[in-house]
Amino acid sequence: MFAVVDCDNFYVECERVFAPALRRRPVVVLSNNDGCVISRSAEAKALGIGMGAPLFQVRDVVSEQGVRVFSSNYALYGDMSGRVMQTLASLSPEVEVYSIDEAFVRFDAAGRKGKPLDHAHAVRERIRRWTGVPVSIGLGPTKTLAKVAVRLAKRSGAESVYSLDGGAATEEALANLAVGEVWGIGRKRARVLHDAGIETALGLSRADGRWLRRRLSIVTLRTAYELRGVSCLPLECCPRPKRSITTSRSFGRPVETLPEIQEALAYFVTKAAEKLRRARLAARVLHVFLMTNRFEPETFYAGAATVPLSVPTDLTPELIGHARGAAARAFREGCQYRKAGVMLLDLVDARPAQAGLFDDRDRERARRVVRAVDEINARLGEGAVRFGAAGGAGRPWRTRCESRSPRYTTCWRELLTLNT
Repeated sequence: MFAVVDCDNFYVECERVFAPALRRRPVVVLSNNDGCVISRSAEAKALGIGMGAPLFQVRDVVSEQGVRVFSSNYALYGDMSGRVMQTLASLSPEVEVYSIDEAFVRFDAAGRKGKPLDHAHAVRERIRRWTGVPVSIGLGPTKTLAKVAVRLAKRSGAESVYSLDGGAATEEALANLAVGEVWGIGRKRARVLHDAGIETALGLSRADGRWLRRRLSIVTLRTAYELRGVSCLPLECCPRPKRSITTSRSFGRPVETLPEIQEALAYFVTKAAEKLRRARLAARVLHVFLMTNRFEPETFYAGAATVPLSVPTDLTPELIGHARGAAARAFREGCQYRKAGVMLLDLVDARPAQAGLFDDRDRERARRVVRAVDEINARLGEGAVRFGAAGGAGRPWRTRCESRSPRYTTCWRELLTLNT
């Protein structure tokens, strides 16, 4: 059996772990710059607050109903996700981390005897006790059926565990699931299937395989087989190497000058380069982009510039220099920029690469510098040492996070304080 372990309202529940008084109260978490709702408690959903709703549109409900609002706290959420996944790894040797709040697990690899449902309840209780995060678990003979099951688990109330192992119950679940809601079937594929009269997951499972492969793809054919109970998608326990790394943010206020844009991009490059080095990769291409408010089409402008790198690099100072030059090419005077970002592309192994003929940089010295910066920041906290081009913590372009909770698990200065 495959299992999908999906954290319930993950960002909200991370906040509740450290503030138990929030339980049974409506809570929402906002996106960057405190813009839109990206996580809701069950109580907030009951008030009609929709996923992705801009905060200004629901402000009346928030104030009238006493909804508690939090800014995104990704340091906390990332660390709590790691704790959940480590707990899962202690229960099964085969775990595929699918996203920050979701993982696939092979239950028959767990070395446990007994019924899969009993084991699922034990897993759910272990995660709750060790991390405080509630999860829903869906079981099935394939990964796709397990994804269907976890949808039903989230609707099953207090049990939060559901199994689809064939028979009439599975057919009924597939008959009640729109084909566009099946894992791996996007809007384009769903339109093609609708045009062919295939409206539900059950219809897809019974569709002609040759037609699916010819009209759509082998991926859709595999999905159909998975819905029939034939496993085609193995667990990917070893994560694939990253193909790109992107760091972007919306600004706390409109930015109009090139120096501020360059400073912001230097900060984004610093974050992206740290991820690059953790993955032991180097970039061959750097791409920067800038954009104004996309909701003002009459004045909208999106600029971009790409820099091919003669030697793959993971060195922050070198990448900052390229980003500043690219920003100057993409920048247009008179625009009010609301967002910018940097992408590191064509990633390769970071082992020493052949230098260019006219490359006179002392890369080994620069590598020792960035390694020292990484070690100091790991020991003393993020930003203890930073590159001057990236500016300080109080820059006005920094993302707004006026209601962010403390980083309880990753910052010594923000540890939880107990009053006894």
